[in-house]
Amino acid sequence: MSETVLLVGGGGREHAIARALADSDTDLYACAGNRNPGIARLADGFETLETTNTTAVVAYAEEVGATLAVVGPEGPLAAGVADALDEAGIYAFGPHADEARIETDKAFQRRFMQEHDIPGCPDFETFDDMEAACEFIDEYDGDLAVKPAGLTGGKGVKVTGDQVTDEEAKAYLRDSDYDRVVLEERLVGEEFTVQALVANDQLRVTPAIQDHKRAYEGDEGPNTGGMGSYSDASLELPFMTEDDYHEAVEVLKETVAALDDYRGVLYGQFMLTADGVNVIEFNARFGDPEAMNTLPVLTTDFLDVLVAAREGDDLPKLSFAPEATVCKYAVPDGYPSDPEAGAKVKISEENAGEAILFYASVDERDDGIYTTTSRSFAVVGRGESIADAEKIAEDALSIAGEEGLHMRHDIGTEELVQRRIDHVQALRN
Repeated sequence: MSETVLLVGGGGREHAIARALADSDTDLYACAGNRNPGIARLADGFETLETTNTTAVVAYAEEVGATLAVVGPEGPLAAGVADALDEAGIYAFGPHADEARIETDKAFQRRFMQEHDIPGCPDFETFDDMEAACEFIDEYDGDLAVKPAGLTGGKGVKVTGDQVTDEEAKAYLRDSDYDRVVLEERLVGEEFTVQALVANDQLRVTPAIQDHKRAYEGDEGPNTGGMGSYSDASLELPFMTEDDYHEAVEVLKETVAALDDYRGVLYGQFMLTADGVNVIEFNARFGDPEAMNTLPVLTTDFLDVLVAAREGDDLPKLSFAPEATVCKYAVPDGYPSDPEAGAKVKISEENAGEAILFYASVDERDDGIYTTTSRSFAVVGRGESIADAEKIAEDALSIAGEEGLHMRHDIGTEELVQRRIDHVQALRN
């Protein structure tokens, strides 16, 4: 039976989801606050609306006769879009707002881990009094990650001993308008992500990926929404062992078991430390850019996962092409602190070479596509090795050019990957 799927969201992650559904037996519709040209070309219809407006999303879903929905970003999940779609009789692959708190409320997230004995939880304290938080910084013996409890688009965390001094962290808290913050021990190691598709108390895991949050090469500069990422042709990354990967998967399994009827994507961001795998955070949706590494190599029909989830059936086993991927984002000059919009995007899906182009936040005009103040587009290379995939991505960026754009050219390079390997070996020794 043909399905009518509504995709909620208009970023690079959602372009990857749309591409994964485009060849399935489905009529695809999308809605987002921005008109993503890549999604619009794949969809049978595209409506521009505020995706946190549950009434507007449900109205459009009913108008197109949606039988399934996929909620991409965290904002609509926090607003209860999945709840509202379910109430309207449209199965939404995405957690209800209460379950999405595993991402949207970091204080809840840590207390949940503590209450259910989920492994990998660092030492932490939560505060709604910023002066009390500042006193904790003064008294704590070690470095801390300072995290707003709510959503910050990946840009709100400050780490003492790395990004800021103790005094700068306290000034950050005092100058902020945060209601609650989480202060937790700084984890030292190598970050990686494992994402799981979850429904009917089952989960199906995907290959590990390493994202790069820092704006500049060499992991310098402010945090961003993510400048790019890479995966290997195996489930684990070159600096990991199979045991490291399975340790992370076990954390996801225990988390799903403790959650009440969770469905959608559960994204675990982990730190591989000298003492094993620790949890940096959970997200309640595909990562962006990690979706662009995962979905292009997924050989299982993503629609089959959605239908099985809705029907209460066993989720299909996931299969992946034995290929490495490298994703590199192009962002406007000055991003994230002072982005300059309006540069014309020269690369297109037709001239990207062997790479896959995913549009994110762009402005399509009569005479072409232009950057906005958010991440603009990503290119993804696939190959037998990370080095092969990285070359394909770099070739695509050379087509895009540098005018008005900023990229991290070091993501996925042999030098960067080797530094990760050496770092973990040094930690373990």
